Amino acid sequence: MPTVLVFADSIRSPDMRHAVPLPVPDPFLYVEHDGTRTVVCSAFEMQRIREVDPEIVTRSPDAYGVDELLQRGMGRDEAELETYVRACNELGVTEAAVPPAFPLELADHLRANGIDVHVDRELFEERRRRKTPREIEGLRRAQTACEAALDVARAMLRDAAAEDDTLMLEGEALTVERIKLEIERVFSEHGVVGEEFIVSHGAQTAVGHEMGSGTLKPGEPIVFDLFPRDRETGIYSDMTRTYVVGAPSDELLEYHRLCREALERTTAATKPGVNGKALMRIACDLFAEHGHKTQLHKEPGEVLDSGFFHGLGHGVGLEVHEKPALSRSGDDLVPGDVITLEPGLYRAGYGGVRLEDILLVTDDGAEVVTQYPYDLEP
Repeated sequence: MPTVLVFADSIRSPDMRHAVPLPVPDPFLYVEHDGTRTVVCSAFEMQRIREVDPEIVTRSPDAYGVDELLQRGMGRDEAELETYVRACNELGVTEAAVPPAFPLELADHLRANGIDVHVDRELFEERRRRKTPREIEGLRRAQTACEAALDVARAMLRDAAAEDDTLMLEGEALTVERIKLEIERVFSEHGVVGEEFIVSHGAQTAVGHEMGSGTLKPGEPIVFDLFPRDRETGIYSDMTRTYVVGAPSDELLEYHRLCREALERTTAATKPGVNGKALMRIACDLFAEHGHKTQLHKEPGEVLDSGFFHGLGHGVGLEVHEKPALSRSGDDLVPGDVITLEPGLYRAGYGGVRLEDILLVTDDGAEVVTQYPYDLEP
């Protein structure tokens, strides 16, 4: 196994959170070398790290002479850089793979002191693909929160009444902002965080990651794309459903029917060894058969704003979008992958429909973690 170095906090860095599975707000050094995992961190964090993973050896910068360096008049940042060099020397590290976000300052300092570091994006992406049992538990908690939040949002839609082309609830216009406040409340109650998520409506639903705003109307599509993060593990889930309050148009009914069929077909085909692009092809061929442009059925260089203009899905874990790819490029699925399948159909200026489930790839197929109805009516 290659020697690995990571320097980051474990709140913002998925690579560090995967290596050290708890939130640490300040950057620290993680070293994997000769079967030993070591962190060099503040004494403030050492006990927490040992408790979450007793196999990790914890060392303080004090063990590498930081006090002496500071007493000699060296600045704090420079002294810390030197302690990391000393730690690597003590551990016998002469070269190491680092993730793409590894700090250039530290990389330069290590290289200047005879320690070769090189970026290996694929190594770190592959490390995170096969989810641990603890991470899968976090995924299930995040998905439970998704479903609970959508229950509350749907109840608001069901209780709303149309007045003068506006949805009203308890005497006030029903807005995206009002629904989002309730979703955030449910997220908090379930121990997940949702800094951003989509509640879009009308023409907004055909604009990619438009987060949504404004007053809801009857008869228009309303897309809920929720992707909260479990606080304990940092693992995301991701789910999308589309609703219409009142009578949906024939166009939206057809979009919904085709998206549901695409989701069923691609789910049935998901198993280890299948390439993500092959799954994308299944959905695109179905849509193209019914006259819709897709990423795989367009002219080279053509930019789509209608039809199926995005990928089929993506990996999910410590980032909401990560390996494996399920789009115009794809990766072979492996057991332990967590993926989404999210077919969608849209018309610019009008709106669209998207349905999304999250799946865990197993040894012989896939488990659909999402357990939520697909009805177009809320």
